[in-house]
Amino acid sequence: MQKIISYPISVIYYLCFGLCLVIFHPIQWICLNLFGYQAHKKSVDYLNLGLLTCTRLVGTTYKVTGVDTIPRDVPIIFVANHQSMYDIVAMIWYFRRFHCKFVSKKELGSGIPSVSYNLKHGGSVLIDRKDPKQAIPVIKGLSEYIEKNTRSAVIFPEGTRSKTGKPKEFAQSGLKILCKYAPSAYVVPVSINNSWKMVRYGMFPVGLGNHLTFTVHQAMAVKEYKFEELMEITEKSVKEGINEYKQV
Repeated sequence: MQKIISYPISVIYYLCFGLCLVIFHPIQWICLNLFGYQAHKKSVDYLNLGLLTCTRLVGTTYKVTGVDTIPRDVPIIFVANHQSMYDIVAMIWYFRRFHCKFVSKKELGSGIPSVSYNLKHGGSVLIDRKDPKQAIPVIKGLSEYIEKNTRSAVIFPEGTRSKTGKPKEFAQSGLKILCKYAPSAYVVPVSINNSWKMVRYGMFPVGLGNHLTFTVHQAMAVKEYKFEELMEITEKSVKEGINEYKQV
């Protein structure tokens, strides 16, 4: 029944969502080319606030806990499970003070108004998932960027999103590179719940009435841990905060 009800609501939702992307594309260009990074960053923040507001049309609510525990004035490496594109929208807005930059697949770097422009010009990096060797220098560059500018990187070590909410095995390589070349960073595990329900039917129609939660766990200084220990604690923290994992 929910799926049937969602069809007409989803049409309205996607019209608003798409309009938001189209409007903010030239705004981003103007902000970046005339006023520089800080103005562009603000435009991206408010783009994602607009996209979050659009999700209210399909009854989506959000709860974010633990943001106040994230260290200030140091590079941050957010490590989270991945359930849908709404993970990214919410993290950009709710973690906006930390200047989130993403490790994204190269396919997102073209053809999507606002999104592709921000990925290419906002400090994020694009990797070819079919070519692991190409990803190494790209992620290294992101590490050096957040180390130099005291910003944050977001990595989803599952590689691809979970379509059922149940977390997949975490890959170590991307996080290992980030830690190696951003030695003053803190790793911050984040558990995301119910984002997958937004796309339970695919991109259309949108799932209705979902409550998305983002739980920030204890930050860990990279320099205070051996990588193997850091990886183990991070994966455990993220997974233990995921509903579908706790139900197994």
